[in-house]
Amino acid sequence: MVTLITGGTGFVGANLVKELATNGHEVVSMDLSPPDALMSRFIADVSTNITFVTGDILDQQFLDNIQKTYEIDRIIHAAVYTVNQMELEIEKSREIIDINVMGTTNLLELARKMQVKRFVYVSSGAAYGLAAEPDQTFNENAVPLPDFLYGITKYTSELITRRYSELHNFSSVSIRLSTPYGPMERVTNHRSVMSVFHQWTKAALNGGTIELSNPHMGRDYTYVSDIAEGVRIVLDAPELAHDLYNVTAGRWISYSEIIESLRNIIPSVNIMVNNSNQSTIRSSEPTRGPLSSHRLNQDLGWVPQYDLDAGLNDYINWSKTCENLD
Repeated sequence: MVTLITGGTGFVGANLVKELATNGHEVVSMDLSPPDALMSRFIADVSTNITFVTGDILDQQFLDNIQKTYEIDRIIHAAVYTVNQMELEIEKSREIIDINVMGTTNLLELARKMQVKRFVYVSSGAAYGLAAEPDQTFNENAVPLPDFLYGITKYTSELITRRYSELHNFSSVSIRLSTPYGPMERVTNHRSVMSVFHQWTKAALNGGTIELSNPHMGRDYTYVSDIAEGVRIVLDAPELAHDLYNVTAGRWISYSEIIESLRNIIPSVNIMVNNSNQSTIRSSEPTRGPLSSHRLNQDLGWVPQYDLDAGLNDYINWSKTCENLD
């Protein structure tokens, strides 16, 4: 079984490539960027199951060549322009829509031509938009009300994916991810703003200082290895009862909890609380999520394997092996 993964050298994509290759898939990883040293080390143990191709999902000739060259029977579409800052959204509005919507359409057309067994669209909890109440948990029946272009393009692509597969008779499913953290997060052409996990673990390992402005903020963080496993389970399921699943640890994690866990692992970490330096936060940050993983657990038995302490410890151990590579 040959699975095409777009965005395969990016953060989530790299983990998907490794997860599938480890579990018997022959993987064709497609990305604008070729594998760097970090990626090559990350997938070294399963590299014989992976073929890397470099090209643009907006380039029709490139996609035509993919169709002619490989016998693809499954597609995971994870390539995306990840945007979580207003300034970047203003500057790159057209590019965001082109990549996130027209790119999806191009991959769906490839799926139609190749009559794949399943098309998995990697979406985001950003499709839900803001929570109505501070403690609201989003399940898949919640009405999506995305606020920023990123969430809007994600939800739009979900709808296009559903209808395209209905019209052209192939299985499709969209997967809304909660906020990932873990190995392979790094600056790329379409991901420029790093998570607090990336920033703080790097500071802690290098003897720097972590500046904390609002310890009560947070997100529904999920370890990226759990996310990759959840996507694989959906991809490989013989039958799916639904065409939309959340993949999430299902819990809101505050910055103060992350700092406490980080201190347990690296007691020497330097923390500076600065209440006067409030950074600019996108409007949905304090009130988006958490997501619920109940449907995925009930349908396919998936449960996350990493709590915060286990995920952060694993991430730090991985980071220690990658000095001078990111």
